[in-house]
Amino acid sequence: MDLREYENAKFELAEQLRALSEAAKDKGDPTGEKIRDLFVRLAEDRFNLAIVGRFGRGKSSLMNALIGVERLPTGILPLTSVITTVVYGSTEKVIIHYEGRHLATEITLDELPQFITQRTNPGNVRGVRTAEVQLPAEILRRGFHFVDTPGLGSAIAENTRTTESFLPEADAMLVVTSYDSPLSEEEFAVLRLAARYDRRVFMVLNKQDTVTQAQREEGLAYVNEQLQRVLGPRASPPFSVSARDGLAAKLEGNPEAVRQSGMAGLEEALVSFLLEGKRRAFLASFCERVLDVTRLDPSDAAFAAVALEVQEFLHRLEADSGVAHLPRPHLAASTVDVGSLQELEPCEICQRIQSVSFDFLCRYQYELSVSTQSQNRHAQARGLCVTHTRQLAQLASPRGVAVGYPALLEALSTTLERAARAASVGVQDVLDRKDVLPGTYECALCRLCMDTLHESVVDIARSLRQDTKHQAASLSGICMLHLPALVAALEDAELTERVLTREAAILSRLADDLRRYATKHDAIRRQLASAEETEAADRTLKLIAGLANVHVPWSEE
Repeated sequence: MDLREYENAKFELAEQLRALSEAAKDKGDPTGEKIRDLFVRLAEDRFNLAIVGRFGRGKSSLMNALIGVERLPTGILPLTSVITTVVYGSTEKVIIHYEGRHLATEITLDELPQFITQRTNPGNVRGVRTAEVQLPAEILRRGFHFVDTPGLGSAIAENTRTTESFLPEADAMLVVTSYDSPLSEEEFAVLRLAARYDRRVFMVLNKQDTVTQAQREEGLAYVNEQLQRVLGPRASPPFSVSARDGLAAKLEGNPEAVRQSGMAGLEEALVSFLLEGKRRAFLASFCERVLDVTRLDPSDAAFAAVALEVQEFLHRLEADSGVAHLPRPHLAASTVDVGSLQELEPCEICQRIQSVSFDFLCRYQYELSVSTQSQNRHAQARGLCVTHTRQLAQLASPRGVAVGYPALLEALSTTLERAARAASVGVQDVLDRKDVLPGTYECALCRLCMDTLHESVVDIARSLRQDTKHQAASLSGICMLHLPALVAALEDAELTERVLTREAAILSRLADDLRRYATKHDAIRRQLASAEETEAADRTLKLIAGLANVHVPWSEE
């Protein structure tokens, strides 16, 4: 099970909860409350990793390397009483939470040291409780939640109390030491604390780039021996890493260099523990809680159906045969990094057509209100098509319509009188829709929209062919209305694959955002939703149907 599979498993259970919730509508408040509590457990589930280390060990550098972005400030001595959490956010920002009833404030990441260091906040005179750093990093989006405890070495008793207060919420502890002086007395104290609370410890020796291979082996052997002495059978071998080299390798997109830095092995161990240990236990426990609800009314057919689905889920979990039944994208799409959907532009073809349409209608409604020639041309063309007439109505004033439309109405009146005379002498089919409304190629704005569509597709295809990799990566989210036309114009198999794989990745990520939002909404925890998740519904409709007020007829009406 990987992070995506685990998340899909939760999505599958959320679907079963919705079915259970629908069936329980007439069961009374106690049953409904139990189901809401289960939604809350799903919505608030995350991977809590407490990160502890003495000042100067490279904690912030290590977190930067894990996240894959160089944004967390390094080289600052934080207060012992302030915890910094690092979580997912659609845009980069920091939320400062205070002691007491003070409202939280939002600051930039560059301002963070002013609130969490002894130099700029001596004795924590600002009353800061926690600093929540939100970053648009993929590992955080998948559920990792870093709890960065203050650097050791200043007031050990106070620091121990601060760390101890977070231990019940932590799935594991990552203790960071370094080769220059491995395992200080303060770090030994943290290990003893972890042993007391039975928390899994991942020990990291950072700065392996500063020592020889022999020194590395000697340092690892010493630390491993001490871990065995303090933690006993639960101790795991320490990890040797270079956070500096690991971050540089990630920024370069060099997987082999990431492996050599030691970061790949550390990440694999963290994910394996959190998924195979804690999260399998969470899923199994959650299933049992759902089954407990279904047992409240075993005679209910809908409850029984949910119970069968959940029991089948449990069998797959125990058999390790793949848990989630939700559709998953092809491997190529699932590995494409599309960045934050907050920064993804809407369909650029739609935007061009929308811009051209708006300019046309602004000019058209003005000319109708001032020019007799324009009014006559409007009447001869039988106006615009129905869709564009409605769009014109949103811009035109009642006076503009009063001045611009009489000529058209008179022309239509003449047409209807002619049809009436034909009907009076027994002529069949005296009135066709095209007699009173323009067809696709007769509406001036329809023709302009189709020309703009063709020109936009040709321009974008030409740009993509000139700079395949860069342009494809910066392409907007092309809507499903216009994607087939763009693909047909590419005329290059490799480029077509790149564009379609990226679009598939965008849609897959959007599907995840929709599912996350639905779960948090059902849990009445909408405040936990990121901006991407909150806007996912609107973005979905735009990707499926294009932007509003964009009308390009597909065929002659």
